Order: sequence, then C-alpha cells, then structure tokens
Amino acid sequence: MKILLVNPPNCGRSIPEEQYGIDSLKQIFRGEPLALEVLAGNLETHEVRIVDLKAEPSTLQDVLSEFRPDIAGITGVTCEANTVLMLASEIKEVCGATVVVGGMHASNDPEFFNKRDIDYIVIGLGKASLRELVSTIESGGETRTIAGVAKTDPGSRLSYIHRRYCALDLVDEKSPCYDLVRQYRESYTLSSLNLRVGFVATAFGCPYNCSFCCIAGQAGGRYLTHKIESILRDIRLLEDIPVIRLVDANTFGNPDHARRLCEGIQEAGIKKHFLADIRSDTVVCHSDLLLQWKEAGLRSVIIGFEEISNEGLQKMKKANNVATNSEAIRILHDIGITIVGDFIVSPDYKEAQFETLARYIEDNAIDLPILTVLTPLPGTHLYESVKDQIVIHDLDYYTLTNAVTPTQLEEEVFYQNYAGLLKSCHARAKI
Repeated sequence: MKILLVNPPNCGRSIPEEQYGIDSLKQIFRGEPLALEVLAGNLETHEVRIVDLKAEPSTLQDVLSEFRPDIAGITGVTCEANTVLMLASEIKEVCGATVVVGGMHASNDPEFFNKRDIDYIVIGLGKASLRELVSTIESGGETRTIAGVAKTDPGSRLSYIHRRYCALDLVDEKSPCYDLVRQYRESYTLSSLNLRVGFVATAFGCPYNCSFCCIAGQAGGRYLTHKIESILRDIRLLEDIPVIRLVDANTFGNPDHARRLCEGIQEAGIKKHFLADIRSDTVVCHSDLLLQWKEAGLRSVIIGFEEISNEGLQKMKKANNVATNSEAIRILHDIGITIVGDFIVSPDYKEAQFETLARYIEDNAIDLPILTVLTPLPGTHLYESVKDQIVIHDLDYYTLTNAVTPTQLEEEVFYQNYAGLLKSCHARAKI
C-alpha cells in the first residue's frame, strides 16, 4: 500500500502578539519528525513517504496529487489539533485516502478527532498498532479488534480496546527511516551553534504523574526502554550528524539502562555531542553516572525545574523539592554540563513572582532557561482540576506560551512581564 505520513506545519497562535503586539516567542531549533520516522520503520513492506510541513509548508497538495496515497497518517500535539482536522479534510478532498491520526493529542483526547474526515485514531505508541491497522485494512479484516486503535463514529462516543503497552510495542528490531526526511535534513539545526541535530529515542513514557504533563498517555503510564544495541544502531544511522538529541521524557529514568548505554557508546567509539532529559533527583543520586556521560559526549541536560518553591512543586505533583534542584544545579556546574532549565509561569503570577523567578535564574546561572505558561492540556490532571476556569478553548492557543485561564495581573501587564523575562533569558542563553 502507498502510505503518506504528515508532520503538520507550525500553526500555534499567540495572544501577546495578536492582542498587544508583543513578540514573545523565539524558535531555538526545529527538529525532525522522529515519531513518523519510527512509524515508517515498521512499514517496510509498503511504499512510505514523509512530508514535513514544518520544513516545507506548502507542499502537501503536490505530494497528494503525485503520490495518491491509500493511507495518510497525521501526527500532532495539542496546538496542532485544529490544523490536523484541516489537513484531514484536504487529504479526503484531494485523494480520498484513509486518514489515520495519532500523536500526543490523539493519545490524551482521542474524542476530539472523532470527526467525519478521520477514519482511525491511534492512541499511544503506534509503531506496532499502526502496522496491525495497515495490515488489517489491506486484508479487509476487522479493525475494531486492534488494541490501541479507535474506529471513528461521529455522533457517538468512541469505543475501542485499551492497549497494555509493553516492550513489544517498541519493535526494537526495526530502525527509524531517517532517509525519508533527507530532503529536509539541512533545516534540522541548533540555530545558536549552526549545528545539525538528529533525534534518537532511548525510551518512551514516564512513570511519574506530574499534574500538567501529557506524557503519561504515550505508554499508559509505563516507562519502556529500547535495547542498548538498537539505540546504538540508530545513533550510527545518523553518522554525519554531530549533535544527537535523545528525545525521551527522561533518558535517565532507569539509571542502570542509562549506564549501560553510556558504556555502549564509549565501547563503540561513537564521538558525538548529546542532549538529554533528566530529573534533578537523578543527578543528585547518580552524579557518578553524569560524570561518565560527560566523558561519552553529554553536552547538555534538560531539567524540568518547573517551580522555585516547594509549595508550587507540590501543587504540580512534581515529586521533588527545591533543595534537590539546587544540589543538582551545583553538581552539573561542577561537572561542566550545560543546564537547559524548564520553568512554568503560572497565570496567577504577580510582578513580584516574575522578579523572583528572574533572580533565581540569574543566581543559579541556568545556561538556557525555557519559560512556558501553565497550560491545562486536555487529558492531564491539571485540565480536570481547572477546566471550569478555562476561558480560551481554541486549541490553536495551547502553545504553552498563552494563558488560557484568567491572569491575576491585567492581561497585557502579565504578557509584558512574561515577554521581558523571556528576552532576558534569551540574551543570556548559552548552549
């Protein structure tokens, strides 16, 4: 069968820009659509193409007209959900392909896609279940028995079999099809250093239960690690790429696995720079592991500090504390690993809290602070707790840089403070 996998264009909207003329966003880098490359890797008996509309936004019509796919798969996060619906409509109109939607928003709020122009919704990891769906469609079998796949039924509630995710869903023996995006490869760069970046997954899912996070829907709350040899294979496939972003929610979620991977990289003589996600308590408990990874090429870590008070961390169900964050920062500075720190700005912030956060970032020498606005993404615990307070329901604004619940400050003042803090963070960023 002919299968087209579609990465949506950049499509989020900005309240500070539209309402107040405040340019508050800065794109650090655009990465490859690894989720689609992974899916394609398990569809090797079919003719598969990937179209990346983030890299080339106006190419879908031409590809549809020339390729005429039998099946079109679209991925998307929450702020892309409306665009996914429009893409599905366009695909149906141009070629009538069977449309399958997956990705983070589909996994956390599948009912949103129970619409006329969408035929199937893949919920959670799709590498195995999409292959099952394609094979069943091709053979004319019954698709409603595939766990993790919902057949749409507009006007009725979705009914589907929940999938119990396990290592088999990783399909370790099949590598991502990195070659399917070779025409876009030059655009996947870390702009601050003008270096090309490649994406590799070492794990999927997360065992933690932070109230604001949508990762749990990816693997049903489980944390699944790829085999070491599979990860090394994927790194080698990106032979000409100097920087590898390990795109897991928590690369070091299993410290023993992370240690064996590090040893594998060293034994294989792989010479690359790595960026990876880690929790601060892992840094504190396993500082020797970070030293070993530093020798293997770990350049930067992304840490979700989120809040700078214990009360704030507890409200987010972060299962961490400020003292641990501070100790992790000290350890990473001593080792010489760059810190990319994620912080969440609440719509409840007053000017004093913006100032306090700015001082914390400065005092702790966070190399690259990333500031997002607390956003109740559908499917999260946060959404359930504040859904009655939400005043903006258009998902185009769920970019994590808009307040979709009321701000404590006058709205324009809130965004002025937010934009000012972003500007100062970008000015001091080092990575």
